[in-house]
Amino acid sequence: MRSRTPLQELLLQRRNTQEDLDRFIPNRSAMDFGYAHYMLTEGRKGIGKPHVVGSPSREAYKKRLSEALNMNRTRILAFKNKPLTLDGNGMVHRETGSPHQSKPIKKKRHISQAADRTLDAPEILDDFYLNLLDWGCNNVLAIALNDQVYLWDASNGSASELVTVNYEDGPITSVSWAPDGRHIAIGLNNSHVQLWDCQVKRKLRTLSCGHQHETRVDALAWNNHILTSGGMDAKIINNDVRVREHFVECYTGHRLEVCGLKWSSSGQQLASGGNDNLLFIWDRSMASSTSRTQWLHRREDHTAAVKALAWCPFQGNLLASGGGRNDRCIRFWNTHTGACLNSVDTGSQVCALLWNKHERELLSTHGFTDNQLILWKYPSMTKMAELCGHTSRVLYTAESPNGYTVATAAGDETLRLWNVFGTPEVAKHVSKVKPEPFAHISRIR
Repeated sequence: MRSRTPLQELLLQRRNTQEDLDRFIPNRSAMDFGYAHYMLTEGRKGIGKPHVVGSPSREAYKKRLSEALNMNRTRILAFKNKPLTLDGNGMVHRETGSPHQSKPIKKKRHISQAADRTLDAPEILDDFYLNLLDWGCNNVLAIALNDQVYLWDASNGSASELVTVNYEDGPITSVSWAPDGRHIAIGLNNSHVQLWDCQVKRKLRTLSCGHQHETRVDALAWNNHILTSGGMDAKIINNDVRVREHFVECYTGHRLEVCGLKWSSSGQQLASGGNDNLLFIWDRSMASSTSRTQWLHRREDHTAAVKALAWCPFQGNLLASGGGRNDRCIRFWNTHTGACLNSVDTGSQVCALLWNKHERELLSTHGFTDNQLILWKYPSMTKMAELCGHTSRVLYTAESPNGYTVATAAGDETLRLWNVFGTPEVAKHVSKVKPEPFAHISRIR
């Protein structure tokens, strides 16, 4: 028999080793034959019992393995330190400190229970259906007192009279600043709407011809150069104030007085509420050339007049509405689908609604029976604060341009300023004046 060369012996050993690996031949030197014999004989007697005695050799093997590999099965997925993070320069560093201190605790905002300032508002009309207060982007507050309109500059506290209307035309039933903060619309009891330039205190025109209102104008709302008016005659009229023939279209659907009007921030949808307890959502894409009777949504959920309307600043299709004395509810709507998302019984007449521009909060003002202001946390609608001070219905409400101060006027003939939405930060919330809607024409005829 021929003897194998050293090279042949080496190749044969490698082939046998590979065959053993391919066939998964175990290494019997590492096997625990004592434990195997126990399981084949005595161990099977304990099948089904809760306690099985382990082999001493197996336990010793597990102990040695744990010591060799430093295994600790109780700490699987348990981290002692926080994960690595990147700083502003892209450098890796490990954060320190307790995991419970990873987020800074937000300081609770102090909400004053009293008005910061109280002003006299003599002869203001105590009428639920009117809208006599508005705050322009130029930080000037306009308030209608019977047949007069006064301007109060919040930056320096000065007040001035804008206009006193004739007795046969008044009283004044609604006021609304244009987006430019210079022009203002004034609705009258005689069905007319006047446009004024507040910078020079001059009347520009009167909207009274054509398809206009037959009785007093209770509500006004601007959508860029379109001025929308709602009246006691149940009509809603769009006017283009840039042109002589200003009538654009008339929305018909309400059966009684229109007392609430608000355009969405996109300018696409209009919400209207009336003394017929109805809420309408109108969409500009559905407009016709003459008169439109087709609304997007018509809701009858409220059981009293719907004056309080507020579009959510952080969700474009979310609308809040409030009902009068026999309803007392705040309802939330998805204006794309028309669905009512939630309803909250406030316990008293809802006169006005304002969203906080900086937090998810909603402010409601009330009439019978408590005449209070309530700050709600949205969407839980838990009460954050209840502010009292007025002795009559808080009918008229406006929000400052920076979104922190709220002005309220009531039948008790007072105008109160509330720091309900927090304290403004200097040089951070500077009001940007929007382009004037009349800038491209020389004058209005």
